[in-house]
Amino acid sequence: MDWGSGEGLLGLDDPAEWDAAFERGEDHLGTAVIGLALNCPLEEASPRIVRAMKLPDQEQRGYACTAAGTAARRNGRLTPELFAALRAEGPGGPADDAIGDTLTFVPSRDLPPWLKRRRVYVTVRGTLEHRWLRCTDAVADNRRILRGRRLR
Repeated sequence: MDWGSGEGLLGLDDPAEWDAAFERGEDHLGTAVIGLALNCPLEEASPRIVRAMKLPDQEQRGYACTAAGTAARRNGRLTPELFAALRAEGPGGPADDAIGDTLTFVPSRDLPPWLKRRRVYVTVRGTLEHRWLRCTDAVADNRRILRGRRLR
């Protein structure tokens, strides 16, 4: 593993190595925390993902959010600390995909209330957008048909 280039960090499976790199101020901590999410138990990876989500480098924070989504996909659950970190980031930013992964892979009964409300919002909005698109497609089809008849 090369902390300078980030090469091989997705295979990181030692939380102590991530902690030491964090203390040294290494680059690519967000990338490495994805490796922890892939290769370590959730309880070991979670505090490091939360710490990485607070890094000053926006790109590395984005990778840390990806790690949170990866943890949700891999485990079908998240820790209360990860839920709180996702809530602090909020939808619409770097945590948007991680929130989507959480809504997809974590059962509703295990979600905190704010994410249950988000699931309802996303579901209703998706349904309304789908219906709106069906209506606009139907209108466009009818216009095309009517224009074709006028040209004859």
